[in-house]
Amino acid sequence: MNYRILLLFFALGLSIYSYAGNDKIYAWKDKNGVLVFSDTPRSGAHEIKLNSQDLTLSDTDKHTPDSLQPTRLNRFQIMISSPTHNQTVRENTGSVYVTSRITPRFEAGFTVQLFLNGNAYGPASGLSTFAIRNVENGTHTLYLKLYNKQNQAIAISQPSTFVMQRKAIN
Repeated sequence: MNYRILLLFFALGLSIYSYAGNDKIYAWKDKNGVLVFSDTPRSGAHEIKLNSQDLTLSDTDKHTPDSLQPTRLNRFQIMISSPTHNQTVRENTGSVYVTSRITPRFEAGFTVQLFLNGNAYGPASGLSTFAIRNVENGTHTLYLKLYNKQNQAIAISQPSTFVMQRKAIN
């Protein structure tokens, strides 16, 4: 009985090995430059030949995952979270707290510069929140610039407008 079970497993293993050897595998790079493998051919795909357990690429494609180059640079975005666009800020001291959101992620060495009414408000900072003091009554415009480690502007926010309402002190 044990001999028959052993023979059955041996035959099953042989059939699986021969079945895998008959399938074709195709490889291509997707739009992000990632190497994709599939058993379904598509435009731009190259067949990969399997010889026993060694994986070899066809003569037409000699790329390995280590030699892939990114197809696009990481694009950063910066936006003003608060105050929201067209928000009215009612603060008798004229204080406004500006917060921002950076995607994909704020990295060490990056700095952010706040602009109020077209003028830089203080120096660029490693923080993404700002406190503006003594803002006069009226409409004001904010925008932010994100700088990389080499101090190059890599993203600029959309302008955001807010209205400051302070109570007149007699």
